[in-house]
Amino acid sequence: MVTTEALEVRLADSGYRITEPRRALIDAMRDLGDHFTAEELLQATPGVGRATVFRTLRLLLDLGALCHVVMETGTVGYRLTSEGHHHHIVCSGCGAMSDFATCDIQDLLDELHRRTGYEIQAHRLEVYGLCSDCRLPLQASTS
Repeated sequence: MVTTEALEVRLADSGYRITEPRRALIDAMRDLGDHFTAEELLQATPGVGRATVFRTLRLLLDLGALCHVVMETGTVGYRLTSEGHHHHIVCSGCGAMSDFATCDIQDLLDELHRRTGYEIQAHRLEVYGLCSDCRLPLQASTS
């Protein structure tokens, strides 16, 4: 996981001040762990205004320090991340999340461009399944 210091350096390098509310939000994001919702972040930082929470989420998304993930239920979760293009694999059982960088879909994107005329600017990929911890009880019950 990205360190608080690394996030603060990233903000500062991009010309943003490290205010106490931003520091509180970053600490709360780290404490919330693997993924969190905006509502959970609001509850974890009662002294920070709602607008500040959402402005900071947008800022960190724009800087690439945070990514949002559409959970299998359709809710949007957030996750602190390091730089670079990546995708997510999400456990349908417990909600655990992992990043993966492999993305061999360029041929598909080229075909979409050819068929639709769209200039593809970005894409997102979330994969859903059961992690080994959630599969274990299922495997044990079938044995």
